[in-house]
Amino acid sequence: MVSIANPTFSQQRIDLTKIVTLIYIIDDDFDIYGTFNELTLLTEAINMWDINVVEQLPYYVKSSFKAVYDTTNEIACRVHKNYGFNPIKFLRNSWVTLFNAFLVEAKWFATRHTPKSEEYLNNGIISSGVQVFLVHMFFLLGDGDTKEKASLIDNNHDIVSSISKILRLSDDLESEQDENQDGHDGSYVKCRL
Repeated sequence: MVSIANPTFSQQRIDLTKIVTLIYIIDDDFDIYGTFNELTLLTEAINMWDINVVEQLPYYVKSSFKAVYDTTNEIACRVHKNYGFNPIKFLRNSWVTLFNAFLVEAKWFATRHTPKSEEYLNNGIISSGVQVFLVHMFFLLGDGDTKEKASLIDNNHDIVSSISKILRLSDDLESEQDENQDGHDGSYVKCRL
């Protein structure tokens, strides 16, 4: 959050902290708590982005869906009020992409599939959560206040991908060195061996 240290960005820092927290909670749902079937239902619900499907979800998954849905819609409304552009489509798509990537990893774990290193890294770039964070930050700072400017976040894949790759590889290296890991997280190092 150092990049937005300006005191006038207090609300943006709060909102981005919520996003980071949600990414970690959802990651734990996928890595630790959920069964593959429950995670599939959750991912389908996120893809539909329909609050009415929440009643069909298991309790803990229901609260995760509702937290992502409510927080994202709240941020979209705030951005629309402050800058005159509603970014819900972009914010929603960033979550859909993340959940789909998490589900790929859950499937690998459930089927005991070890992906090739390139396959793992391509998915890991998405499942790092960096894209979700950057998309939200882009709009919260008012950089996507027109349709043309908003499309910039989709058209700068190389920048987002590079940042995500650095974070993914750094995180995997740290996890590989942590003896307390329970083995549910994938690792680029393990895929390379």
